[in-house]
Order: sequence, then structure tokens, then C-alpha cells
Amino acid sequence: LITLPPPRRKPPPPQRLRFTAQSDPQPGITGAAHALPPVQLWRVVDRDHSRLWNEYIHRYHYLGHKPLPGAQLRYFVSVDQQIVAALGFGAAAWQIAPRDHFIGWSHQQRQRHLPWVVNNARFLIMPWVQSKNLASKILAMTARRLPDDWERQYRLRPVLLETFVDTERFTGTCYKAANWTYVGKTQGRGKLGPAGKQSVPIKDIWLYPLSRQFKQQLTR
Repeated sequence: LITLPPPRRKPPPPQRLRFTAQSDPQPGITGAAHALPPVQLWRVVDRDHSRLWNEYIHRYHYLGHKPLPGAQLRYFVSVDQQIVAALGFGAAAWQIAPRDHFIGWSHQQRQRHLPWVVNNARFLIMPWVQSKNLASKILAMTARRLPDDWERQYRLRPVLLETFVDTERFTGTCYKAANWTYVGKTQGRGKLGPAGKQSVPIKDIWLYPLSRQFKQQLTR
């Protein structure tokens, strides 16, 4: 119905992430979480911190850096001014049978209320950090703070978190310790994979309610 004119200029080529001294390995941290100095959770809001977050993720996370889909928030975690972890949250997966069965919503309700579900797309503990219970402590801190931050940013308060754990690499222990609920496994199709055929690793699905009435809010 609409014919657009040709573009006036070519889009810039994608920038290649460069590793800098800012993301070099730091002195190891081995104490238990309760014995560490105060753990600080802070949002990534300016361009320099955004570039640094991307650099850490691309350098140390097994999935590397890819732009998070849709609405998103990113965080750094620091101990005594040293960055020890990074988290990223984005739009929820469109359709996952175990999650949808757990919520109990219809196709129409999912279409209407999916923005109230947020996906924990990245969670990186730096390789030089071996601190017992730190990961679950960070997840608990983030679950308390994210709803307020998300509402301020997007005028919408999420009621449920989801994440996917690659069981070939991880067991999901920190999510279990932080009171997330295991609901099943993905089918391994990915976002664009063909129906009935595995194209990506099968992952465990974990959910964390941010509201006691999350099922009523997602199915009304």
C-alpha cells in the first residue's frame, strides 16, 4: 500500500567490540557472599557503561553480546567498586508451552499481557569470582529492584520473570536457591527454528513471580 523512496544513505557497518583494559581479569574473590563488603546493584544508563557492559558480556559470556529484544534493562553488580557480575533483561519469549501452562492463560490473554513478563536474558558472574551464594543473592536483589526500575522506564510493572538455563553448561542451582520455580524444558526450536525439529540446545525454564496475584493479572 505504501512505496518508500530509496534510502538516502547506507546504514553504518556493525561495530566490532574491542576488548579493553577495563574488562581485564581482576583479583579473585573467593569469600562467601555474607562475608563480602556490601554488594551494589546499579543500572546501566549512560553510553560508556553500555559499551562496557557489552564488552564484558561479549568477552566472558558463552553467548556473547547480541542486542536484547524490545524493552530492556541492564545492570552491573559491584563489590568494593569492583565489577563482579552483569545482568540483562528483555522482552519475554513469545510462546513456551510449560510457561504458558503454568500461567494458565489463553492465546488471547498471552497476546494482551505478555509485556508483563520479563526475560532474564543474560546473567554473568565474572570468571575470577568464586563466591558461595553470591549468584542467588544477586538474583534476589534484582527481583526486588527491577519492578520499580521497569515501571519508571516503561510505565508498566512486570509481574513475572523467566529465564532459560542451558543444562549442558549449568544446573540452575542459583535460580533454585533464589526461589525460582522450574516448570519444564524448551523444545529446542529457537525463535525461528522449523516446527518439530531441534535447532538450538534444549534448556530448562525457570520462573519467578514478582506479584502474588500474577496469575490473576496475566489471565484477566
